[in-house]
Amino acid sequence: MFGRLGAPEIILILVVIILLFGAKKLPDMARSLGKSARILKSEAKAMKEDGNASAQAPAPNEQPPAQRTIQAAPGDVTSSRPVNEPTDTTQR
Repeated sequence: MFGRLGAPEIILILVVIILLFGAKKLPDMARSLGKSARILKSEAKAMKEDGNASAQAPAPNEQPPAQRTIQAAPGDVTSSRPVNEPTDTTQR
């Protein structure tokens, strides 16, 4: 039933998507989808590396690894920040 999509069906689907979301929002949606995919890929790679590193026994004098920061996408200045920010701003 839905196995064969021809050119007219695909064009109709694209027209409906453009009508629903608007032509101005589609590039932004595609850009954010690409950023999300990059972040997911880098986090999956980091988790795999952390899993491999934790499987090996650390040496007794070895220091724990430094906390890492998530890098923003190239050109994305607004979302680049350290992962762990200080939350206590009171002076003692």
